[in-house]
Amino acid sequence: MSLNCYFASLGCDKNLVDTEKMMALLRDDGVIFTVDPAEAEVIIVNTCAFVLDAKEESIETIIELAEYKKTGKCKALIAAGCLAQRYSEEIRTEIPEIDAVIGTSGYDDISKAVDQVIKGERVELLKDTAYLPKHLTKRVITGSGAVNYLKIAEGCDKHCSYCIIPKLRGSYRSVPMDELVEEAALLAEKGTKELILVAQETTVYGVDIYGKKSLPELLEKLNAIDGIEWIRIMYCYPEEITEELLLAMKSLPKVCHYLDLPIQHCDDDILKRMGRRTDEKDIRDKIDLIRHILPDATLRTTIISGFPGESEDAHNKLLDFVKDIKFDRLGVFAYSIEEGTPAAEFDDQIDEKLKIKRADEIMLTQKEIISAENKRFIGKTMSVFTEGFLPEDNCYIGRTYRDAPDIDGYVFFESDNNLMSGDIVKVYIENANDYDLKGRETS
Repeated sequence: MSLNCYFASLGCDKNLVDTEKMMALLRDDGVIFTVDPAEAEVIIVNTCAFVLDAKEESIETIIELAEYKKTGKCKALIAAGCLAQRYSEEIRTEIPEIDAVIGTSGYDDISKAVDQVIKGERVELLKDTAYLPKHLTKRVITGSGAVNYLKIAEGCDKHCSYCIIPKLRGSYRSVPMDELVEEAALLAEKGTKELILVAQETTVYGVDIYGKKSLPELLEKLNAIDGIEWIRIMYCYPEEITEELLLAMKSLPKVCHYLDLPIQHCDDDILKRMGRRTDEKDIRDKIDLIRHILPDATLRTTIISGFPGESEDAHNKLLDFVKDIKFDRLGVFAYSIEEGTPAAEFDDQIDEKLKIKRADEIMLTQKEIISAENKRFIGKTMSVFTEGFLPEDNCYIGRTYRDAPDIDGYVFFESDNNLMSGDIVKVYIENANDYDLKGRETS
């Protein structure tokens, strides 16, 4: 197929991996990619439908790009991913310019779908969500190349009451370890220095195909790959973190002492209503264990504010919990009603303004915590992963192991050397603000 194709990848990093694999399949069939949708004969939008804002962004993007069927060269408009899986009939009815919808488990047939729509056919690929798309080790890298995500599993078995993911992505299915190692090695050959492990939940990797939690073994194999310098783990449910995993992190030099723990709340009643499989004591005990084995561990969490039934006491308890635990990184979301989830039917929904007010209070508390925390790094020398140069500020920008890309803070630093993205250098920290550090490269 000699076609120009434009991709819009929305939503999470896991979606981005799917996009890059679709691009690799199309590239192997002769498709050429363009960054200008006006020049594209095929436009593909890999959509998100996790929360209301994501759904709205997906719909707006499709509508915007559909205009190129009138003003550009577009012959085929394809909607893929979560929104296509969940609302295939609705979006095709409301946006008749769409020629094909491809669900979350159908991306390995993208070449077939493009071929069919170019021939004038309308296509719907909505495979059973129990299907695990044929694993592809090849990808078209869309970022700098120095940092890449490795999706180690698909789907989720947790069925939290607020979350639609199991309906969109199916049950938990681990990708075989040898295929992940092959993919990671190919990424390293292309210049990847930081490898970030992602899934709806990383900590139960392997249970479905190996009969046990196999993340420690996978980390050991990835740690042995030449070229990879940092390995970061995201989406770790606290109740699934084991001592074995923490000891593996401690012993493997490339694994960052960084854990992303989406606790969502600390109040036992709210956790139960959320369908979470833990309580405040378990969370505190697990954090104590992490900090005992990995004293330098950076802990990130996410919290949902204003969940149905959250009383003022429960909110204040959460505030006190955040102050007490002092998470190194924290994100908070005002609860979003998702149709099709049990929580959407709860009759004690919280007023929207109150949800936002409570979320703001949590973030203000966290800002004070991290501002004080950052000051303790002044006068220290830290390893920094270079991301690029800011000519307007005449300085480089990078991250320590304590910061995941796009969601955490940065280090702004001066250097007399000509650095490239992915270079890891020593930086003496001279100053700090609320979220970022400033310094100078030192020998």
